[in-house]
Amino acid sequence: MPDVIAMVKANICRALPPQPDDCDPDKDEPLLEEAWPHLQVVYEFLVRFVVSSEVDAKQAKQYVDQAMCLQLVDLFDSEDPRERDYLKTILHRVYGKFMMHRAFIRRAVGNAFLRFVYECPRHNGIGELLEILGSIVNGFATPLKKEHVDFLQVCLLPLHTPTMVNIYHQQLSYCVVQYVEKEADTATHILKSLIRFWPWRSSSKQVIFINELEEVLELLAGPDQIAEVEDQLFNLLARCISSEHFQVAERALFLWNNEHLVTAGVLSMQYPSPLLPVIYGPLRERSTRHWNTTVEGLAHNVLRMYNDQDAAAFERCEVE
Repeated sequence: MPDVIAMVKANICRALPPQPDDCDPDKDEPLLEEAWPHLQVVYEFLVRFVVSSEVDAKQAKQYVDQAMCLQLVDLFDSEDPRERDYLKTILHRVYGKFMMHRAFIRRAVGNAFLRFVYECPRHNGIGELLEILGSIVNGFATPLKKEHVDFLQVCLLPLHTPTMVNIYHQQLSYCVVQYVEKEADTATHILKSLIRFWPWRSSSKQVIFINELEEVLELLAGPDQIAEVEDQLFNLLARCISSEHFQVAERALFLWNNEHLVTAGVLSMQYPSPLLPVIYGPLRERSTRHWNTTVEGLAHNVLRMYNDQDAAAFERCEVE
């Protein structure tokens, strides 16, 4: 066994070539590994080694050790998507099989996120690492341990800030939603961070942030669960409705097409105050003076919904 692991390390554990400063992962084609035919054989061997029922974790742990786990995490920065795909399978299997390494692997992944957010603005494997983490969070026991909530706040939520967030946002959103499904109280931390990190300068990013916001709000029972962030959240919605970019305004208004949010959730018509006074002005403006007919129609429908539900509250807003 030691010779087998030594062979694997000698072949795949290597320093990755630096990326050029003008590299744009959103547009540029990835630089494929020239030695991939050779590397693939080693990766395929490692996959079969890790999943084999004949490999006992207690015996193998001294060879598949923390140092090797750290090297695997570092290799996720490879530009070659084929290599990252193998690494995703291997690290996930190692996490499942070697229970003694689980906390270390989470810390290693968390450190990779922190370096990406605060030190190095580029990393090729954030999406794949988040995919693994989504499965890990899905397996967390409830109530959540403090270390798991800390991981959400310290390592996960700051991933909303990098400029390339759109590349891995789907995987990030999945992890965040998993936390809320496990424990609704985490929604407060998540909503605070979304509001704090809101990408006001990018309309396309605002749209995907609203998508994530809707997924989080859908899991909450009612307005009581957003008490701490109520004012900031409603002001954010009002500002999105007022956006000069029609796609942002349209996506924000589509929140009122979500039956759960409107009937039993945080936008429930049973609780028109204090939401309606905050959004009434932007709704009225968009329903009468907007070049996009879809936005105009959506805003008009939301106003009509509130008027039908609570005419008295609606009239007070008109007077004010």
